[in-house]
Amino acid sequence: MKGSFVFLADGFEETEALATLDVLRRGGIEALLVSIDEEGMVTGSHGVTVAVDRTADDFAALLHRGGTTEKDLMVFPGGMPGTKNLAATGWLMELMKEHFNEGGCVAAICAAPGLVASRLDGLSGRKFTCYDGFQEQMLAKGAEYVKAPAVRDGNLITGRGAGCAVEFGLAILSYVKGEETAASVRAALMLD
Repeated sequence: MKGSFVFLADGFEETEALATLDVLRRGGIEALLVSIDEEGMVTGSHGVTVAVDRTADDFAALLHRGGTTEKDLMVFPGGMPGTKNLAATGWLMELMKEHFNEGGCVAAICAAPGLVASRLDGLSGRKFTCYDGFQEQMLAKGAEYVKAPAVRDGNLITGRGAGCAVEFGLAILSYVKGEETAASVRAALMLD
C-alpha cells in the first residue's frame, strides 16, 4: 500500500475525519477519503454527507502497488456507528494489521483506538489515548492509556475525540513530514 487514506463508514464523526484530512492536506500530504463500500457518498453521525475520493473497489485497485512504508497512513475516525462499521469490515481490518506489521502508520481517534486499533498485534507497552470509556480493549492488549489530546508511539498515533482532531492531525503530520511542517501548519491555523 502506498499513500495516505482516511477510511469512512456511515456514522463517522465528521470533525474527526474532516479536520484531520484538512490538516494533512495543508501539510502537503495527499490524503484521500475512502468509503468501506461502493457508495461514493458517506453520511456522518450528525447527518453531514461527504463525497469520497475512492470507493472500496477503487481503493482495491490502488493496493496493487504493493508493500508499505512507515510514511503510508491508514486513518480511522471515530463516531457511532461508524467505528463499529469500520471494525466489522473484514478486508479493512486484515489490511490494517498487515500494514502495521510492515511498519506502516495507523492513526485512530475517539472510539477507533478501542474498537479498531485494538485489533493490532504488538500493542503491549504502547501508549495511546481515546474517547473516555473506550480504553478497555487497548488496556487488555497491554497498552498504556494517556489522557492527552493526541499520543504518538512509534507508528501508532491516537487521538482523544472531536475536540482534539486538529491536534491529532498535527501529530500525524509531524510523524510523516516532520515537526517543522507541523509547526508551520499550526501557526497558519493560529494555534500558537
